[in-house]
Amino acid sequence: MRKSIATVSVSGTLTEKLEAVAAAGFDGVEIFENDLLTCPLPPEEIRSRAADLGLTIEMYQPFRDFEAMPELDLRRAERKFQLMERLGAGLLLVCSNVSPRAVDDDDLAAEQLRLLAERAAGHGIRIAYEALAWGRYVNEYLHSWRIVRMADHPNLGVCLDSFHILSRGSDPIGIEAIPGEKIFFLQLADAPLLAMDVLQWSRHYRCFPGQGSFDVAGLLTHVRNAGYTGPLSLEVFNDHFRQADAHRTAVDAMRSLVALEGSAHPAEPPTGFAFAELAAPRDPAGLRDLLTALGFARSGAHGSKPVELWEQGRARLLLNRTGEEAALAAIGLESPEPADAVKRAESLLAPVLPRERAPREAPLDAIAAPDATQIFLCRTAQPYGWREDFTQDGPAAGPAAGGITHLDHVALAQPWHYFDEAELFYRSVLGLTPQESLEFPDPYGLLRSKAMTGPAGGPRMVLNVAQVGAGQAPSQHVALACDDILAIARRLRAERPDLLLPIPGNYYDDLEARHEVDPALRELGVLYDRDEDGEFLHLYTITVGRVFFEVVQRVGGYHGYGAVNAPVRLAVQHAHAH
Repeated sequence: MRKSIATVSVSGTLTEKLEAVAAAGFDGVEIFENDLLTCPLPPEEIRSRAADLGLTIEMYQPFRDFEAMPELDLRRAERKFQLMERLGAGLLLVCSNVSPRAVDDDDLAAEQLRLLAERAAGHGIRIAYEALAWGRYVNEYLHSWRIVRMADHPNLGVCLDSFHILSRGSDPIGIEAIPGEKIFFLQLADAPLLAMDVLQWSRHYRCFPGQGSFDVAGLLTHVRNAGYTGPLSLEVFNDHFRQADAHRTAVDAMRSLVALEGSAHPAEPPTGFAFAELAAPRDPAGLRDLLTALGFARSGAHGSKPVELWEQGRARLLLNRTGEEAALAAIGLESPEPADAVKRAESLLAPVLPRERAPREAPLDAIAAPDATQIFLCRTAQPYGWREDFTQDGPAAGPAAGGITHLDHVALAQPWHYFDEAELFYRSVLGLTPQESLEFPDPYGLLRSKAMTGPAGGPRMVLNVAQVGAGQAPSQHVALACDDILAIARRLRAERPDLLLPIPGNYYDDLEARHEVDPALRELGVLYDRDEDGEFLHLYTITVGRVFFEVVQRVGGYHGYGAVNAPVRLAVQHAHAH
């Protein structure tokens, strides 16, 4: 199906929007009226610019407060039709009336829309009538269809908008009762579930399909079943998108449509972590010291790059000595078929990063995540596993009693305006499932967090965005799973207490009031959480550069991340940094 986007969905001037939309691969655009009114170019030149960029102008919108009015205003409509002829737009969006002067009279609305469609036909234009979720009398899509059916004009049909339908909780199954040829246009948008006025919700918090909580895919299925063959078009009002780079937003928009349509290259989701790669200074003494204290041992060095392999059990960390400070730079994900995974990423517009490879080194492809983290899609098992590129210069630390067994999850700090983009990336490209979005108080702001999880046994990633005071770079961390966290904590407390993040006694006073816990938790600085499925124990190291480690032990079926303890961790980290 053709792919379109409303110009209101991206930032910039109208010409900048058209260039960004075309570069992302869209077939057409909806011209939003305000973008046209503020453009210095005449409609004919905009039409020419769009054509030169390979874009069709699918629709001009919106035309407001027309139907069910005491007086019919065809003069305004005629002027719009003349403009649309100059622009080369053959479809006009008419929104259901919100004027206090409108009357509750479907017969009158149908009669006036029929007259509008008759005038439009004389200009070769069609009318798409849309039920706004906050329309004064017409705010349900089936109501707009009844009026269109009553008007009975070949140049009048409905425009279906997923936000207006799903935000009201309407059942989209009724779409299948509308003849496909009378669905003139389809606008798609997702949104988080918010308890607020629907108009403000619509104007500020829409997002691309796959970034919110609506079942946009289910709605699209009903539209297809009705026989609709027009374009899939995005209409998204979002404060962040209005400020973000237009080209980047347009690519994200196209990715959402490719994923929604189901046309991306198929691939199995990753099955787990292969490694986490840390950028490190040329002399990474601090990181080496921390890894050694945690029980890791250096087991190899890369044959052609300044990269060290550190292992413990199935937990593998790479130290890449090309950074200025310690940071989480890359993640290796186990993929059943790495080549298919890369093809899927490419089909979803994820950039594949060029990589120099010496002869006989393992083929290892990486894609760039929105925050510039490199995601390697690879396999560890021989033959042609990535680990074969490392010479053995020492034995890996085995899983000693209570020791680290594997990587539990990684937490990635996102720039504030990339958060929705990152969710869509990990959801569509890697097949991870988003969990509930959470917010935590930070002494200097707020931390927003969302976990992304793979199938059972698959990778877990946590996306964080910190809105804190200027100059405070958000941290990243790697969570290491173990079988006996108390044994690890006792050893670290005895040998290297300076590497542990100190937890206030007030935290344990509150914890012991809420739960009966082992008194050793207070002594050892271990934090605790539980839910109906199990328990979670965890501790934190100090931060080196921009990265710190978390050691976790899951008991029973606990699937969370100790979210209740996040504010304590954030406060202590701020205090420790100063």
